[in-house]
Amino acid sequence: MAVAGVQAGEWLGLVVATVAALVLAAVATVAWWRQRKHGSRLHRSLDAATTALDTMRSRDQLTGLLTRAEFETLLDDVALGCDRDGTAAALLYIGLDNFRTINDGYGHRVGDEVLRQAARRLSDAVGEQPVVARIGGDEFALVVPAGPGGAAPVAEQVLATLQRPFTVEDMSLQLPASVGIALYPEHASRPLWVAHATLAMRTVKHGGGGGYTPYHPAMAADQREAAQLLQDLRQAIAGRQLSLLYQPKLDARSMQVTAAEALLRWEHPRRGLVSPAVFIPLAERYGLINALGRWVIDEACRQAAIWRQQGLRMRIAINVSGHQMRQDDLVDHIEAALRRHGIPPGRFTCEITESVAMEDTAQTQRAFERLRRAGLHVSIDDFGTGHSSLALLRRLPAAELKIDRAFVTDLATSAHARSIAQAVVQMARTLGLRVVAEGVETEAQRDLLLAMGCDELQGYLFAKPMNATALALWAQEEPTPERPAFRSSLFALTRPDTDTP
Repeated sequence: MAVAGVQAGEWLGLVVATVAALVLAAVATVAWWRQRKHGSRLHRSLDAATTALDTMRSRDQLTGLLTRAEFETLLDDVALGCDRDGTAAALLYIGLDNFRTINDGYGHRVGDEVLRQAARRLSDAVGEQPVVARIGGDEFALVVPAGPGGAAPVAEQVLATLQRPFTVEDMSLQLPASVGIALYPEHASRPLWVAHATLAMRTVKHGGGGGYTPYHPAMAADQREAAQLLQDLRQAIAGRQLSLLYQPKLDARSMQVTAAEALLRWEHPRRGLVSPAVFIPLAERYGLINALGRWVIDEACRQAAIWRQQGLRMRIAINVSGHQMRQDDLVDHIEAALRRHGIPPGRFTCEITESVAMEDTAQTQRAFERLRRAGLHVSIDDFGTGHSSLALLRRLPAAELKIDRAFVTDLATSAHARSIAQAVVQMARTLGLRVVAEGVETEAQRDLLLAMGCDELQGYLFAKPMNATALALWAQEEPTPERPAFRSSLFALTRPDTDTP
């Protein structure tokens, strides 16, 4: 009986174990099916996400245009089609001119809206199925089937549509464009197609913008030349190749020297004297203008301190570029240099071109406000060439207006130039500003400017730009009828610094 009980117990255990195994198998099977079903859903979700990501990668998120990567792929297909059919295609590379001023002045929200509007206009301008891409920043590209004669009308159409004002947040913003054209296969092989169109666009932009040009092989040579000169300029800033010359300014009534403008010069070890008309735009184009500007500030203050030690308390002027005005540390750097060399702010003039002064942007206006608080002497240079707003001019902390030399040159022969010069003088009088005329080369020009009421004159009639030593020696010489004297107050070291000439 005991044996039978044991066998019955074993069978019962075996049944229980079998049932338990079956239950576990069933549970595992259910879990497996659930996991498989979940995995299938996850796989479908992954596929959908991948598809969406691929779409996102082919479309620019801000404008909805093709991205550069997708555009490059399409260009491969276009080039293959041209090779197969013996046809041509035109690539137009488009850059918005001065877009940075919109971003800096009004913020990225406004800038982004301008880019969206520009994208829509480009898509509408070149047909029902345009191939348009946003390459990056403020640059776009489009490709159309066209030869040499067909590309120009498309470029003109693009310029026309972008020249219309952009309306953003009740503001009307004008932003011309530069367009470079490269034809395939005439202007480039496929790997160089975009590069050549870009180079053509840069050529237009560097020439002032607002136009278009086809690619030419000479552009590549010019680019290499500019690249080499840029490297040399970097070395010039670090080395001792830069110098300042000083051109005196004279009181129009007494014909005595009252101040001097510092003019930057570059003596290249191989090229000789490089014109500022060459290297200043290069520095502005490639981001070196701020380093150059800081060097000028420091050197001008250093020289002014030397003159003070020699007994010559003369106001010194420097030119400030639009790029510098958009730098937050401009005034800090000037103030630090003035303190380091013991120069009163009122004896340091910042000459700022009219076009920059009239930029009604937040950054420019902040810079002017800081110049005012620092007590610096501000001059609006090249006045008469832009479109000044009298209301804005009244708000600027300017002490003087400087008539552009183009009008001074034509004074004796052009009634139009005389009218503009006279209008500048009258405007300055209304605003309580002094007037300086530059580029005076003849006695007739001098007499006309004096009759109009100019306060100061500057030009080759009185003195060419000279180095600091020559100017100091001139100040120590006895005056002659042929050479202007220096105002005696410049040598009165006991006079307070607030009594500026």
